[in-house]
This record gives sequence, structure tokens and C-alpha cells, in this order.
Amino acid sequence: MNYKIAVVTGANSGFGFLSTLELAQLGYKVIASMRDPHKGSALLQRAEELKVRDLVEVHPLDVTSEASIKEFSTALNDLGKVHILLNNAGFAGAGFAEDVTIDEFREQFETNVFGVMRMTQIVLPYMRKQGEGKIINMSSISGRFGFPGLSPYVSSKHALEGYTESLRLELKPFSISVHLIEPGSYQTNIWTSGKKVTPLSMQENSPYFRYMEAINSEIQAGADTLGDPREVASIVREIALNKKKSFRIPIGKGVRLTLLLKAVLPWSIMENIILKKLGMKETKEGRTL
Repeated sequence: MNYKIAVVTGANSGFGFLSTLELAQLGYKVIASMRDPHKGSALLQRAEELKVRDLVEVHPLDVTSEASIKEFSTALNDLGKVHILLNNAGFAGAGFAEDVTIDEFREQFETNVFGVMRMTQIVLPYMRKQGEGKIINMSSISGRFGFPGLSPYVSSKHALEGYTESLRLELKPFSISVHLIEPGSYQTNIWTSGKKVTPLSMQENSPYFRYMEAINSEIQAGADTLGDPREVASIVREIALNKKKSFRIPIGKGVRLTLLLKAVLPWSIMENIILKKLGMKETKEGRTL
């Protein structure tokens, strides 16, 4: 076993799918994990076309299940090493804070935050023993900016950012690098099969119904300008090649500008920009169209 090992969660689609192929083409043996391994057929077919099929191994893994994590940990023990962990598994929960149940918030955190923590804990002993390793956490612009109507997703990504910041400092002395990729809007299924809109916010009797409609319209209007997810996979490739060593890596149309404006403008101006873009105004009864 002269090759290095990379573990990718949520490898059946989107960033995980493309990053798996990028890493395999670099010569990594990639453990491509996903909840339903039957969904890995397209990945294996593409790996065959790229002549890296022998470097891609599909494994079942549900990052929210302790039993699944334990089973996966046993498989890693047989390999005896892990050089890259890409924590990519996640979904985007939408809805307004008042309408979202605590159980729905908890479900969001189980995947996007606690799943990352579970995976990190099982690979760190290997990386410390090796004296090297890279942990890449797939965050989002939502981890830096609290967009309305996405409170479950936004809060989980903010939590991920804080956790990863601490992790980076903790692991520096062990020659383990930690990175946050912060994509903007890209063509992945996180907003389709991954999106979980709270029914209450979409019902006309919800006080947030018109607000949610405005947000969905804005998302749909921008569908034609979504970025190519291969841009994000190329960042994973550059990290693997040591060409990217920075901690936070924002990427995507308008992302750097949004972060710059948030840093330099008073929040009152930023919120007015967002609300105006959505056609909202403040009244005594609340914000309405």
C-alpha cells in the first residue's frame, strides 16, 4: 500500500463526486462514502472512464449514525492510515426561525456539524501517528453571512466555521492542516433533493409566506448564473497538492464582494440592501412585501 488514502463523505453527487475523481487522478486511494452505496454507480462509471476505477472504493456511511460511524471506523483500521479527510456530506434546511421546529434544527446540526465532528475524531489518531494530514471542511458563504429564510443551514455552517477555527489551531503543532472551503451558489443538488423547506413557511397562513416566496423567487432567478462545481473540486485538488495553504477559501460569484461589504459597511446598511433586493420593507406589523 504505497498510495495515500483520502476519505470523502457525501461522495455520490456534487462537490463530493467531483472531488473524489480529482483526488483519484492525483493517485490517492479514495474511500468514497455515502448513505446509499447503490447511488455510487455513476461515480464508479466515471472513474472507469478516467481510468482510476481501481483507486475509488465506495463505502456505506451515515455520518449521523453512531453504528455506521463505528462500522466505517473498523474499515479504516484495516487501511491503517488516512491522509485527507473531506467532510462534504450535508444538506440545506430552509425556513424561518419561528416556523422551524427544534427537531428540524437538530437534524440539520446532526449532519452538517456533528457528522463532521464524528468523522474528524475517527481520522485524527491516524493523522497524528503519521505526523501529517489534511482536513477539508466544506462550509459555505452562509457560514459567514446570515441570509434570511435559511436559519437551520446558516446556523449549522456558522457552528462549523467556529469548530474548524479551533481545530486548525489545535492541530497546527501536529503538522495537520485544516481548511474551510466557502462556496457561494453552485449547481449541486443541495437546493433540490438536499433542500428541506419547512411546510409552515410555505403555507399562506404563515406570517413569513410572502417573505419565503420572495426568497425562493430570488434563488430561482439566479439559477442560470450558478457556478460550475468543478471550480470547488479544483480547490480540493490544490489543497492536496499543497498549492492552497490558506485556512478560509471563499469561492464563487459575488462571494468575496459580499464578505468585503459585510466587513466595511455598518450592519444597518447591509440589512437594507438585502431587504430591498427581496422587495421587503419594515412596518409596525413586521416586514411585508
